[in-house]
Amino acid sequence: MKNTPLAGLKVVELARVLAGPWVGQTLADLGAEVIKVESPEGDGTRQWGPPWIERENRAGEHIREAAYYHACNRGKQAIVADFKQADDLARVRDLCREADVVIENFKPGTLARFGLDYTSLASDNHGIVYCSITGFGQDGPRRDEPGYDFVIQGMSGFMALTGEPDGQPMKMGVSISDLSCGLYSTIAIQSALLMRARTGKGQHIDMSLLDCSVSLLANQAMSFFATGENPPRMGNAHAQVIPYGVYEVSDGHVILAPANDGLFVKLMHVLARPDLAADPRLASNAGRLENREWMEAEIVREVLGWTKDGILQSCKTAGVPAGPINQLDEVFADPQVCARGMQIDLPGGIAGVRSPFTFSDAQLALGKASPRLGEDQDSVRKG
Repeated sequence: MKNTPLAGLKVVELARVLAGPWVGQTLADLGAEVIKVESPEGDGTRQWGPPWIERENRAGEHIREAAYYHACNRGKQAIVADFKQADDLARVRDLCREADVVIENFKPGTLARFGLDYTSLASDNHGIVYCSITGFGQDGPRRDEPGYDFVIQGMSGFMALTGEPDGQPMKMGVSISDLSCGLYSTIAIQSALLMRARTGKGQHIDMSLLDCSVSLLANQAMSFFATGENPPRMGNAHAQVIPYGVYEVSDGHVILAPANDGLFVKLMHVLARPDLAADPRLASNAGRLENREWMEAEIVREVLGWTKDGILQSCKTAGVPAGPINQLDEVFADPQVCARGMQIDLPGGIAGVRSPFTFSDAQLALGKASPRLGEDQDSVRKG
């Protein structure tokens, strides 16, 4: 067996769509045994296509599953269970009673009807770490409402901060509320396991998509607390740092991010504008913010005469943070991304993106593709 950080940890995943399965996949990459329990219909993301991944099922029949499903279910075992069937329910209860961790994302109170809630399972398994993921948490006036990433992005303030000033509020290009909740949940689970090592007791973890998204407001929240004013949408501009954004060049766009006084001076020399580097009005970030409009106009005019490769290479030589805006084909062809092994190849010719952990004395478990529906029905039963 590989020297994986979470080898020997047993996880039961009673979750579907993205946030919960993202936790399960992350724990599986770290070496945990993760058993995904699905209804007879399967996780709905299996049908969220196109695009599709095609392969054979257990019976050798040709099937197709959505690429979306494969983004968050790598490395798991899978069984099918109908909670309304006594034998299936008993089997799932037995798995949970033997588990170190249970992940679930049902509406509050739903699993209590089946004896799969924390209180019921902890009566037989005092060390269980039970992570509930919902839109709004286990209490509060919205506890019974469904939570969807798009809605949470709007409610959390993300969309009020994202987009051009004169355009619509915009969501992120990925499901950031689901993904951040999945990552925060993984941190919480590992923290509870470490605490269990000290106390011998597990606990119930209550994770909310809205809580996790609000927690990511970071400096924007502090700006609001400090001023009492809502930060505006600024497109690709930065509210506190200037120059810092996307700039048009002769053959596209680049990002320039000289985030301190010294880097600003270096960029001005790259642009052959020593006059701006020496201008006392621009000597500090506060001064540059005060003179944002005319200074930006000067920089925009200078940058427009460059090519992408020309300005990026010159910035690299001068030590100025800058970069391209890559399409995904460019991302996965980038020499740095390739060197770090971020794209992985799994059995069946299925590609994936590895979890971004690199240890000095441990490996990730990356040898198993996402399971077919009920793929491990018999082997998990025997285990």
